[in-house]
Amino acid sequence: MGVRANDPLLEPVAEKVAAGERLTREDALRLFQTSDLLGVGAMANLANQRLNNNRVFFSANQHINPTNVCILRKTCVFCSFARLPKEEGAYTCSLDEVYQEAEAARDNPTREFHIVGGLHPKLRLDYYLEMFRGLKERHPGVHIKALTAVEIAHLARIEKMSTRDVLVAMKESGVDTLPGGGAEVFGPGVRTTIADRKLVGDDWLRIHREAHELAIPTNCTLLYGHVESLEDRIAHLTMLRDLQDETHGFLTYIPLAYHPDHNELGETLGRTGTATTGMDDLKNIAVGRLFLDNIPHVKTHWPMVTPFLSQIALEFGCDDVEGTVVYERVYHEAGAKTPMMMSYSDLVRFIRGAGKQPVERNSLYEAVRTFDDDEIPDDFPGSTANSRPVHELTRLVGTERV
Repeated sequence: MGVRANDPLLEPVAEKVAAGERLTREDALRLFQTSDLLGVGAMANLANQRLNNNRVFFSANQHINPTNVCILRKTCVFCSFARLPKEEGAYTCSLDEVYQEAEAARDNPTREFHIVGGLHPKLRLDYYLEMFRGLKERHPGVHIKALTAVEIAHLARIEKMSTRDVLVAMKESGVDTLPGGGAEVFGPGVRTTIADRKLVGDDWLRIHREAHELAIPTNCTLLYGHVESLEDRIAHLTMLRDLQDETHGFLTYIPLAYHPDHNELGETLGRTGTATTGMDDLKNIAVGRLFLDNIPHVKTHWPMVTPFLSQIALEFGCDDVEGTVVYERVYHEAGAKTPMMMSYSDLVRFIRGAGKQPVERNSLYEAVRTFDDDEIPDDFPGSTANSRPVHELTRLVGTERV
């Protein structure tokens, strides 16, 4: 079974896809450069069907961001989330506040806590380890996906430990997987421009390699749509594919769209209010699926690119959508206009509306519940639609922040 491309330059690539052959960097460049979006999508859809049939996975997850205080506030110019310790809007949650926010999981089908935050200069490793242990004790059935490679390297510096030892301590305290954030673009020139002083690409890869060696699966990402070239994107994807050939530890690839509002990079580029295009968003999904032939899943992040475009992405090689989320802050600080959360039933409708089979998964992509025909579940009684993040509640009652 093959696909036809309208662009003659894509015909050799289409033949490779039909034969199940690995694509080269030159093939990836052709895919990014062509205007034949539907041809690229058809190839990616074929590759995805071979791996995942008509299934689309989703998770019942809850995002928790313990702090937005970050020592890279002035040098990570694409970020709209970070604050200096005394800057307006800065917050740091106590452990009790984190546990209070996590209580939303009691009345919801939450199976995963997704925990990331800033590089706080005073929060020690023990703060996080106690957090993980406390969450596991209170919610033993909920998987913990926590801390980017950047946060892990920061904690290792503070504690004068190796990153491997930090990972061991995290695993022993209840962490199950790592998110893929902090990768941005590995190219040194791009990284110096958008995230000077941030963990370099080789060290991001090394920490994920260490996690895989410790049997901690991870995700991987690419932040696109700022100052990077197509060649920068392809070099980044090549490094991800090479590491996956070595370790087989990546669960899913997530292309992340840069949002230009409320950050220095967007102002410098004159891009405020102008996000990525739909064509580029779909191409990054499709090229990721076609080039990363050894990573089983590709996720669309609906809080970043809108649910509407994410639904279309399900025909462009994507087999996973971001979950219920509960409250998304990182990208909404950067200008995302999407909802803060999506209910369980709406996620099922969203996938069913694209003609796909919804499959609720756990964090290891094991099927938890499969929805056949037109089945739509009722929402759970403690709907996350009415929840408010703990730092919002705390600010309202005037509690002193850490």
